[in-house]
Amino acid sequence: MKRFYVTTPIYYVNDLPHIGHAYTTVAADILARFHRLLGEEVFFLTGTDEHGQKVEKAAAERGRTPKDHADIMVENFRDLWRTLNISNDAFIRTTDGEHKAVVQELLQRLYEKGEIVKRPYKGWYCTPDERFWTEKEIRDGNCPDCGRPVEEIEEENYFFLMSRYAERLQQHIEQNPHYILPESRRNEVLGFLRAQPLGDLCISRPKKRLSWGIELPFDPDYVTYVWFDALINYFSATKYLSPGSLKEGWWPADHHIVGKDILTTHAVYWSTMLMALGMELPGNIFAHGWWTVDGKKMSKSLGNVVDPFKVSKEYGVDQFRYFLFREVTFGLDGDFSESAIIGRINSDLANDLGNLVSRTLSMAFRYFDGVVPQPVTLQGEIGDRAAQVPLRLKAHLDVLAFQKALGEIWEFLGMLNKFIDTEKPWALAKDPEKKKELERVIYTVLEGIRHIACFIAPFMPEAGEKMAEMLGLEGLVRPGVLSELRWGGLEPGTRLRKGEPLFPRIEKKREVPDMERETAGEVKKAERDDLISIDEFAKVELRTGKVLEAERVEGSSKLLRLIVDTGEKRQIVAGIGKSYSPEELVGKTVVVVANLKPAKLMGIESQGMLLAAGEGKDIAVLSPEREVKSGLRVK
Repeated sequence: MKRFYVTTPIYYVNDLPHIGHAYTTVAADILARFHRLLGEEVFFLTGTDEHGQKVEKAAAERGRTPKDHADIMVENFRDLWRTLNISNDAFIRTTDGEHKAVVQELLQRLYEKGEIVKRPYKGWYCTPDERFWTEKEIRDGNCPDCGRPVEEIEEENYFFLMSRYAERLQQHIEQNPHYILPESRRNEVLGFLRAQPLGDLCISRPKKRLSWGIELPFDPDYVTYVWFDALINYFSATKYLSPGSLKEGWWPADHHIVGKDILTTHAVYWSTMLMALGMELPGNIFAHGWWTVDGKKMSKSLGNVVDPFKVSKEYGVDQFRYFLFREVTFGLDGDFSESAIIGRINSDLANDLGNLVSRTLSMAFRYFDGVVPQPVTLQGEIGDRAAQVPLRLKAHLDVLAFQKALGEIWEFLGMLNKFIDTEKPWALAKDPEKKKELERVIYTVLEGIRHIACFIAPFMPEAGEKMAEMLGLEGLVRPGVLSELRWGGLEPGTRLRKGEPLFPRIEKKREVPDMERETAGEVKKAERDDLISIDEFAKVELRTGKVLEAERVEGSSKLLRLIVDTGEKRQIVAGIGKSYSPEELVGKTVVVVANLKPAKLMGIESQGMLLAAGEGKDIAVLSPEREVKSGLRVK
């Protein structure tokens, strides 16, 4: 059995979880879930970094021991991972006794090999970052990373002879293009290595200055530098936390996923440490970008730090997970805004995916009493594409191209929506001689939904499970399913289930002009000349809209009540009920007069007019020749 090992950074226990922590961890979760669905044995590791001066200071301020303080703070991360449906196999803490033992073992090994030496040192120290800087690196007496003041310290310390491995590390990065991703980060590290000689790394702190850390096995007066301790977690966890039967066979990791602010520590410190120990390097170190909020950097002082607990509660966990990886290319910086996440939910999730599932199940219940029909033939083109999707997903996820992977799924989803619109099952249902064609169409879409449930499960695990339940297929999303998926595997006769909408639309708040609040009892024709001017015509606002809901108006043979998305959701009453059934209209793109004064028809307010041609049973609704976005101005 193949094995797959992915890690997040271990998060500093003093931090409160924010969108950046969620972003990294959901990325690792997507990969872990995907590889489980491929049938591989997976180790997904996350955890917390609990040593260092900041923890010691924060604990003292609260009258606690550092360990008691860490025990309390670590629950913030455990709670968030439960909230976000994170499927980590292990949670490592650097206060674990087993981790400490491995750190001391590796320190001793390096010391005995002559890779660690003691020497006097004078430099500039940043307490918040717990890091030394040289005179050339500091900026106006401040830390080049955090911008806070540094203090000059002179003391004896132990150094890892990192400089020995500069050339070897540079060669490894040059010869392995995927070792550091994205390419911009790879170039950044190579530029760092080429710009100046690589120095040695101070890996100790005297106990008289800092006692909260792992004691050096060869000198009890010192503890190890927090970064040296923290990086080793990726290896130490394989010794006592790894799942399954492999145990000792988990190293090296396939992916270390980190934020771009800790790229150097991973790409340079960790890589050279492994080289000195004679251990294999990880397959990939991927440094993603940061999130801004409405174009501004997140800051506690501005009060705009995105709380993943709050966002998940307000918009939904799956919705939040989807937004993070659909909105921006992984590796680049992204911008979070409420309008952006609402747009993704309403367009991609409610309109595209939610409506596909809703209208397909509705037709299956209407035409086949909620039972999967028996097709005489299978739809080859869609089946061929379905078979290609897992391979395409793997190609994208191998290089952490999450946005492209979701794009593949949405292309397949689009094929199914287009297939429904082209085949028109509502029209087939009217002709008894076309029952076999109707069975083929409905079965094809249901089978497509079965595949989509598996494809989206790594990204949106709850939605994948719900879709499977609607198909009567509990347990569909299981380890190995992507390796077993075959087109035509949905058993005819399977009983379907109705369920709540997968992704309810979120209404945007808007100011309603006074003139729109008026309700007219009748629609009166304005007196006009036979010809109108271009200026008069320009007053008519025509916009594209997608029909989200449709139902007959009680007591009328021709009126239908529609909910149409024209950039905002509006209710329209249209007299087309003798030519169209409600099912035919759901998902259809139409053209709407968007600035028509509201009017009541059969007591129902109509907030616009559909453009259509014909009379009686021969009415045809005007629709764009090809698919376009909702809300576009028709010119």
